[in-house]
Amino acid sequence: MGWMQTAALTGAMVFAANAGIADALAADKTVTLKFANVTSQSGKDAGAMFKEVAEKESEGSLKINLFNDNQLGDDRVAVETTVFGDIDIAVSSTSPLATMFPDFYLFDTPFLFLTSDGAYKALDGDVGKKILDGMATKGLKGLTFWENGFRNFTNNKVAVKKPEDAAGMKIRTMENEIHLAAWKAFGANPTPMAFTELFTALQQGTVDGEENPLGIIDGNKFQEVQKYVSLTQHVYTPYVVVMNLKKYNSLSENQKAAIDKATKASTDYQRKQSQAYEKQIRVKLEKAGVVVTDLTPEDKMLWQKRIQDIKLFDRVKAKMAHGAYLDETLKN
Repeated sequence: MGWMQTAALTGAMVFAANAGIADALAADKTVTLKFANVTSQSGKDAGAMFKEVAEKESEGSLKINLFNDNQLGDDRVAVETTVFGDIDIAVSSTSPLATMFPDFYLFDTPFLFLTSDGAYKALDGDVGKKILDGMATKGLKGLTFWENGFRNFTNNKVAVKKPEDAAGMKIRTMENEIHLAAWKAFGANPTPMAFTELFTALQQGTVDGEENPLGIIDGNKFQEVQKYVSLTQHVYTPYVVVMNLKKYNSLSENQKAAIDKATKASTDYQRKQSQAYEKQIRVKLEKAGVVVTDLTPEDKMLWQKRIQDIKLFDRVKAKMAHGAYLDETLKN
């Protein structure tokens, strides 16, 4: 090879190397992401963790702007805005999204999960992955499931452990056909009512009880008008964390890896924080004189049997896009 050929080859190699460096620099240009977050403290804690990890792992090329407390709209609005790309990442409870993503009806099923660990196994397993992947049809990348929590039962009459303990009670529920059917099966008288009217209704005895996660019970001071809290854990509701799919795909490989690491770290942290806050709330309720009642796995199975007897699982499956996901969840 002559010196001119060698020089040309060397020049080409230098050009290619420089081009590669330029491409790498261009790929990791600074990207600012708008993150719409929820009102729960565990969610806000996890959002801060997500921001910290994503920015660190991307070596500063990702900037996460957090908007907590539904500043950018309620859960459903935030997710719809993420579909359009005006928000980059959003967190929402699954319930408001079920009409957009019918497979989320899975999480309206009473006594589908009897423990938090059982819920995590499903969320982090094949069924959870399939549901998250299915969000791509609407232009979203389903990142992960955080924890909203189990719904529990409060009332002013008796410590409830078994379905018959709730018989005849007038219970405020959401306007949700699955929940209404369940409480009828338990022998109660479910009464849909606006949440804003609930405290006064409990205070005046218009309804005997209600059902919500502990954070909602405490945050709205229901312990002031309810003597008994039964940890029925009858419905488990997750949060889903989503990202605009086009935005995710536009990131460099390094930035995608940073998002993935932030997703994992924030999920582990959020669930631990959620559990810790629930323990704190229980202590607070008991100090306020509320009788807090635990249910054994055997107790919960009695409630679950009432659900099975009216074939409620079949009704849920009919509403889902992939009813087989419920069967897979029950097997595991």
